[in-house]
Amino acid sequence: MANLVELSLIELRGDCARMAPHWVVPAAPLPEPVHPSLIHGITVPPASARLIDSMSEYGD
Repeated sequence: MANLVELSLIELRGDCARMAPHWVVPAAPLPEPVHPSLIHGITVPPASARLIDSMSEYGD
């Protein structure tokens, strides 16, 4: 049974190697940066604020 699995994996790797050139995805354009002075009025829901506040225990 092990030989069948190894053969299948080898075949799969070969198939993937042959198909890889067809999977090229064009790079997505980067979003335009926003000037910091245009960022205002941000609100954080209380549940998210509690989540972020409790994460300090995992830092450092």
